[in-house]
Amino acid sequence: MKSILKAGGALALSALFTASAFAQQTKLTIYTALENDQLAPMKAAIEAAVPEVSVEWVRDSTGVITARFLAEKDSPKADIVMGLAASSLLLFEKAGLLETYAPAAAASLKPSFTDAVEPKTWVGMDAFLGVVCYNTIEGEKAGLKAPVSWQDLLDAKYKDKLVMPHPASSGTGYLTVAAWIQIMGKDAAWKYMDALHENIGVYTHSGSAPCVQAAKGERVAGISLDMRAAKEKTNGAPLEIVVPTEGIGWDMEAIAIVKGSKNAAAAKKVMDWAASKPANEVYSKYYAVVAHPDVKNTPTNYPANAEAKMAKIDFTAMAAAREETLAEWSKRYESKAAPKPVAK
Repeated sequence: MKSILKAGGALALSALFTASAFAQQTKLTIYTALENDQLAPMKAAIEAAVPEVSVEWVRDSTGVITARFLAEKDSPKADIVMGLAASSLLLFEKAGLLETYAPAAAASLKPSFTDAVEPKTWVGMDAFLGVVCYNTIEGEKAGLKAPVSWQDLLDAKYKDKLVMPHPASSGTGYLTVAAWIQIMGKDAAWKYMDALHENIGVYTHSGSAPCVQAAKGERVAGISLDMRAAKEKTNGAPLEIVVPTEGIGWDMEAIAIVKGSKNAAAAKKVMDWAASKPANEVYSKYYAVVAHPDVKNTPTNYPANAEAKMAKIDFTAMAAAREETLAEWSKRYESKAAPKPVAK
């Protein structure tokens, strides 16, 4: 009987300690544009590395999260912004909405993945690139050959057979438009987009959707996310993944602490982890290009020349021009935007 009582007491004490540990956890609200399938593994990795926190995600596309965060600037609801485009974080930085913090581990990252502005507010995680998913079967039916350059997409045979992401909704869409402007020059880029618009069937609100549509044969080609391209090809889609010769746009996902967060101490621990090699090993499960130079994981069917063709992007200029660029883009091309999803 005594042993039973001792066992019962031990269990009760254990439960008490467990309940106390959970009670002491700090809930961190994290705004993110990470893909849905990444949320649970990333939450588990963060909470394992920083057991005193519990993660609560608020997830949407890059454009929606950016707009929401800016709309809440006078009364922020988030503690951390994570897995959002660095071009968006630069906007927040300029507006004074981010805490200044530089994890020690950030010194070991690739220079392009760290904030160039002092005092620093954000750290890069991984890069996402804009490539062309070209359906070889549908292209042959249309009398086309796989494109080599961006200019090849202006062929009249592509009329209504191209799809790309809407730059106001999708980070992949905006990085593509911003890259054209920086690669070609502003006037030439708008002239190019005017011509490309004639061949666009629809502008989607997702960076992955254009490649999915091309993979299914609904379109001949889609400007889309690099990792989605590799995934669709690996799943058996008749795709050629094209990295145009002029160079491709890219942006990086990054993390920052929201200025005024009441949980800044806990948020700093999460940011310390986010800059670490183990964190980059988590990112590399989903991205071919990550911030840590010693972490490499090339997915099956990932284009070998993609990282070498990443255009030299001025992210500060990219962020500063965002509002003006999106306004001009919408004025010219909104007529072919896909209907926005209705919130349930």
